[in-house]
Amino acid sequence: MRRNRQFSWVRELVSESRLHVSDLVWPLFVREGNNIAEPITSMPGVERVSVDLLVKQAKLAASLGIPAIALFPVVDANLKNEEASEAFHSNNLICRAVKDVKSTVPEIGIICDVALDPYTSHGHDGLVKDGVVENDATVEALCRQATILAEAGADVVAPSDMMDGRVGAIRSMLDTNGFQNTLILSYAVKYASAFYGPFRDAVGSATSLKGDKKTYQMNPANSREALREVALDVAEGADMVMVKPGMPYLDIISRVATEFSLPVLAYQVSGEYAMLKAAGNNGWLNADAAMQESLLAFKRAGASAVFTYAAPDIAKALK
Repeated sequence: MRRNRQFSWVRELVSESRLHVSDLVWPLFVREGNNIAEPITSMPGVERVSVDLLVKQAKLAASLGIPAIALFPVVDANLKNEEASEAFHSNNLICRAVKDVKSTVPEIGIICDVALDPYTSHGHDGLVKDGVVENDATVEALCRQATILAEAGADVVAPSDMMDGRVGAIRSMLDTNGFQNTLILSYAVKYASAFYGPFRDAVGSATSLKGDKKTYQMNPANSREALREVALDVAEGADMVMVKPGMPYLDIISRVATEFSLPVLAYQVSGEYAMLKAAGNNGWLNADAAMQESLLAFKRAGASAVFTYAAPDIAKALK
């Protein structure tokens, strides 16, 4: 067996899985202001940036060959309310960001999250009544949000809310409004995970979240349920599906990739990223090598692409 491992050229020749820059999606956080880059303490090397600097990041992504970026808004607290009304304004922060990036870097793909948690005062992904996240009222709101994002120029809308029936409703709304070519990336398998902490810190929902999201995000104990979730979203018109988090759920990525023929994406979430960066900063491991190894593991499991905050560093390493 070792004969096929003795030289770098033969290791490359017989490699079963490969990580390429075209496999990467770079998640970015955008905030109000001008010429602002605000470090996120819990995510070393990641910043909340104003729209002008976001455009520069998009240019960097394109220059490195990264095919797409995923945008997440950091909404001012005074704009948040129980109805998430800011999510439906055509000139809100995320819509302005999409328009500016598209006008400057038209070749980059833009993926926009469809969920209400950045806009709600209670921090939940949907509309809450009597302490319960209402499914159907939330789906109606998500359809409005998705349409606004498509109008702004988003190439892909990505419902991450985990409401039942939202993919079909969004597909119907997009088609009715002339956005037949807008793709839907469904967060079909999103677990109620402890690994989301730094992300919630980044978008400002950590302190506002009332309770938890276990009534709509998946139980980490379940895997067969994940296949049912994906099957439903595929039937409703999803073009791609997401498994989130990534590394603790490699078995789920593998099962979904085996069972279904559409693209399966993985998300190396904020907690996964933060752990590797923190360990690297403390000298406990080589963070860059560990990051690249973990992304390769997603590919080996069957992922078509990976969301990672390390995308530019990985892209440079792969050049």
